[in-house]
Amino acid sequence: MRAALLLICCFLLPFAGKAQALEQAHAHWYAGRQSQAIETLDLALRDNPQQARWRFTLAWMLQERGELGRAEGLLRALIEDFPDLAEAHNNLAVLLAGRGDLDAALVALQRAVQLQPDHVQAQENLGDVLMRMAQRAYLKATQTAPPRAALSLKLRRLSDWLNTTPE
Repeated sequence: MRAALLLICCFLLPFAGKAQALEQAHAHWYAGRQSQAIETLDLALRDNPQQARWRFTLAWMLQERGELGRAEGLLRALIEDFPDLAEAHNNLAVLLAGRGDLDAALVALQRAVQLQPDHVQAQENLGDVLMRMAQRAYLKATQTAPPRAALSLKLRRLSDWLNTTPE
């Protein structure tokens, strides 16, 4: 009986350690020890590079810290390895939209929504990107045609809604 219990413990111990890495990273993060959280996941991923949840969490943490280049690289690699993760597509789209690449953000968000139609954040982000694209189109129209009151009003209202100034 003891031998069977020991065998079970030896079998389950590596899995407990895997769960602990993510829990430990979250504990560090929410305690304000962001560097330790990132380091915890970096170390864990060296031994288990295919852990999608860890990779996503690391990308999210980097994104939150403003390490956008590394976060984007992680998200792109994650999408390449796990193309059906709607959340990764959504977060990549946020990065792309943040730097003004609305067309690429639109593609990523459409994929996220296709994969998970009830993904509320992806739906909201898709709406935001579409409004910014509409703003871009209205602005372009005002620059290439004689000014029209209706077009100027649409641009002003949309810009007010987005809390931005037309470029």
